[in-house]
Amino acid sequence: MDGNTPTTNTTSRATANRRAANRGLTTYRWMRQIHLWIGAWGALAAVLYGITGFVMNHRFDMVLPQGDSVEVARLTIAVPEELRTDPDGLLTWLAATHDLRDGSVRQGPPGRGPGRGGSDDWLLRGGNARNTWSANYTPGAATIEFSQSQASWLASANRLHKSIGGTAWILLSDSFAIAMTLLGITGLWMWARGRRPRTLVLSVVGVSTLVTVVILGPALF
Repeated sequence: MDGNTPTTNTTSRATANRRAANRGLTTYRWMRQIHLWIGAWGALAAVLYGITGFVMNHRFDMVLPQGDSVEVARLTIAVPEELRTDPDGLLTWLAATHDLRDGSVRQGPPGRGPGRGGSDDWLLRGGNARNTWSANYTPGAATIEFSQSQASWLASANRLHKSIGGTAWILLSDSFAIAMTLLGITGLWMWARGRRPRTLVLSVVGVSTLVTVVILGPALF
């Protein structure tokens, strides 16, 4: 029995090593598959965000076309007396009577309001990336100024980049953002697997990290 102990220990270690290697390989396969699934889900979003991001990044220096928006309607609408002090009720009524969608109401400029030098007016607006509407209302007034605009396809794409497109689009773009984050994490994990720290530092990932940090500093401070 004593003579078989070294052989038994060697066999046990080999078995443990194989199991560890198999677990590592299984983990890698799952991470790679998740990476591929996420990449497939966010592929079209990457194209959209990449193109529109490039266009908007250079809206000042290279003066790339940004698209435009054209006003297609402007109306002065009589407001029912019972809604003249009810912003939410006014929004609901306006949306129902003019077939509007995804509306919101803001009372006064951001961070300002009654007693702070800001206007008391209500700003109602909504729509999607291509067709938008807005209305400006002074509480208690008998009428409200209402306008509708239509954006070009390029301007619409830029608005989609900024999550202007309705609740459903915002939720979808949230999923794209999560997918891009996971894509980066899984990509870094697979890249780092089996590599030494020095190799990582001298790799494309290391260089890109250094360049990002160097450029990000002046951009923030």
